[in-house]
Amino acid sequence: MTDVGTLIILGASGDLTKRLLLPGLGSLLASSRDKDSQLAGDLTIIGTSRSEHDSDWWKQVVRDGIAEGGATAKDADRLAGKAEYIRGDPSKSDDLANVLKSVVGVPVLYFALPPAVVEKAIDALKDVELPEGTILALEKPFGSDARSAAALNRRIAKLVPERQVHRIDHFLGEPTVLGLLGIRFAGRTFEPVWNSDDIERVEITYDEQLGLEGRAAYYDEAGALIDMLQSHLLQVLSIVAMEAPASIDEEDFRSATAQVLNATSIWSGEPVLPGTDQPSRRARYTAGKIDGRSLPSYVDEEGVDPARETETLAEIAVEVKTRRWAGTPFILRSGKAIGEPRRQVEIVFRKPRFVPRGLTGTRAPERFIVGLKPQSFELHLAVNGESDPFRLAPGALETEMPAQELTEYGEVLRGLLSSDPTLSVRGDIAEQCWRIIAPVIKAWRAGEVPLDDYRAGSKGPSSWS
Repeated sequence: MTDVGTLIILGASGDLTKRLLLPGLGSLLASSRDKDSQLAGDLTIIGTSRSEHDSDWWKQVVRDGIAEGGATAKDADRLAGKAEYIRGDPSKSDDLANVLKSVVGVPVLYFALPPAVVEKAIDALKDVELPEGTILALEKPFGSDARSAAALNRRIAKLVPERQVHRIDHFLGEPTVLGLLGIRFAGRTFEPVWNSDDIERVEITYDEQLGLEGRAAYYDEAGALIDMLQSHLLQVLSIVAMEAPASIDEEDFRSATAQVLNATSIWSGEPVLPGTDQPSRRARYTAGKIDGRSLPSYVDEEGVDPARETETLAEIAVEVKTRRWAGTPFILRSGKAIGEPRRQVEIVFRKPRFVPRGLTGTRAPERFIVGLKPQSFELHLAVNGESDPFRLAPGALETEMPAQELTEYGEVLRGLLSSDPTLSVRGDIAEQCWRIIAPVIKAWRAGEVPLDDYRAGSKGPSSWS
């Protein structure tokens, strides 16, 4: 693998750079893994955007962001000292060529840009001579549907080979998501029962207390379905449901997740979402309070067009049509402005076929919960009650993950800087994710699924069980 020498951030003045990318790089610098620290420490960071800034401003942004991620002041000063800001329009070939003149070693072009600008920048790059080994890093969404994703993939393929394209999904860097690989494939406890014979359903949930937070320009076009389910949660599903790959590398690992998503489609069996006979449902928050903070109704947020009927809570049921998973629904849910948010993967096991007479009490199913935030593992079992050993009661074995050195974006950057695309989304996978949700988008646009309301700070619509 070729180590990267220059990180070029297109859209350097944006929120993504300050909030996630530079702190992620700082966590990489602070990592105890010598190789990771060396990768980040030798980097030249070039920022570019259309904004009127200079290199002194950029050096301070780099210094502050890297320090926030946990790097020492010495390391932050060293990287900031080499940083350079070059004003330019990422949609213009001449400006991109000018930025590339300052490259040291193999460059990463990180597109921290809105989707429409990304496509213009990709088109502009076709008239630019890219240094050998150039890596392209793109944030979601990858296209706006399966057809546009395929078209974008074809345009990118004319610039660089697929293994030099990193479609970023930071959920693939979540420690507990990756921890599932060890739990499933490096032990003998769970894998024998990791199938539809023993698992009744799988629920992948990522709710959050945050509301719109000024993101109307993107979010009001996307909504919860595209922002979270189409990308992040389907990627998590692919790891939960994958077959054991021969190795954890860019070929075997990504092929195993691709096989899962190729077999995934919207649920076609008996209704599994309570209160509806549809395999999807949607809702939008109204005014309310979360932790004493007042949130306006979504439709009253600045920049929102109420006529779009954008959902802020989405839930879908899908099936994975493989021998392992046939008959087990996977429920994906994500919502904003939720009062008691759950961010977890919950494996619900089927009830035992036989329980001896004399054992009474709860018959709640066993559950295995993978906490995404906070990061934890919980195994819920039926155990002996305190006063009567033959009366069962629910009990739980719990463990929290130790604090991780790398943030999710630190893990993403580790793969970028070592030219390792294992934890990036392959082109065909991006297209499959759009295919999976296409029937839901169609049904919602046709008005076949009502848009429910829920109060900000609640658990969701009262009609949703």
